[in-house]
Parts: sequence; structure tokens; C-alpha cells
Amino acid sequence: MDDTKIIDLYLCRDETAIAQTSQKFGNRLRALSYGIVNDRQTAEECENDTYMAAWNSIPPHEPRNYFYAFLARITRHISLSCCRERSRLKRSAFLCELSAEMEQCIPAPDDVECRIDDMTFQETINRFLHTLSEEKRNIFLRRYWYFDSIASISKRFSLTESKVKTTLFRCRSQLKSHLEKEGYNL
Repeated sequence: MDDTKIIDLYLCRDETAIAQTSQKFGNRLRALSYGIVNDRQTAEECENDTYMAAWNSIPPHEPRNYFYAFLARITRHISLSCCRERSRLKRSAFLCELSAEMEQCIPAPDDVECRIDDMTFQETINRFLHTLSEEKRNIFLRRYWYFDSIASISKRFSLTESKVKTTLFRCRSQLKSHLEKEGYNL
């Protein structure tokens, strides 16, 4: 079933929308969640929570042209929240490593007055991603959106781990420069 028909089911409050969503996107959403939480049962719970959140979000949202991205964003948010909750006392070294890498190039103000308008920042990041070659963009997204390890990225794209690390380092440097040019103080 195509995305538009599934969205129509949500809008009609037809519960088969969830079954259709699960059939079409379940494996991908579960894999995304598993990459973050690293636990099969928790990933399944996050997937199910995603369906509930989608049910509650549609309407008013009608993500007809970006349904998977809509679901992936929800799954990622739920998975990260689950990860934070699960490791409040002990921080996950992997998530800390990724956070430290990105802190070098993305500002993170602590007070409300300094918070960046999310839509403007999103557009800036999207413009940056469009400047990258397809391979660099995919490597960057696999690492910082899907939280893939360096080893899995190198295997996926048939590259050496050194090449992946170098590409990520250069992309972060380019992102930092791009953000500075856009007027963000780092």
C-alpha cells in the first residue's frame, strides 16, 4: 500500500493504518531503533511507541510526501529518550563519543534566549548536506543520524575504516565552516 493510502487510513482513524505501517516500514524502523538502543526488545517497544505517536500525530500532520522520514524522526526521538532513561547514571560511551564529535561543529547554547530557531537551523544543515557528494552525505548520515559504527559504515560502502574516519573528520570541519559562514557563533 502506498504512503498516501496509509495516511488516509490514519485520517479516517482506521486501525489497519498501524498494521499497514508496520508491514511497510517495521523492519526499517526496528533497525533504526536497534542501532541506537542496541537491544532487540527495547527496539520493538520503540517501534510500537512510534506507531502510537504517529496515530496521535496524524491528524493534524499529514506527512504524505515524507512518511518514512516522519516515522524515522519519531523512532529516533523515542529511542534516544529510551537510551537516556536507561543510562541516566552511566552514560553510553558510544553516544558520548558521537556527541563530542558533533559538539566541535554545532553550537549548543544553554539558555533559552540563545536557542537557535529550529527551522532555520534545519535549513542550514540541509543546505550543507546538499553541498556534499552522495557518498560523503551517506557516510555522514549513517554515522550521525543512524548511529552506525565506523566498522559498519566501512563495510556498507566498501571503504577502509581510515577512509571513513577521514571523511567524517573533513565533513565535520566543512560543517563547522558552513555554520560560521551562515552566522552561527561556535
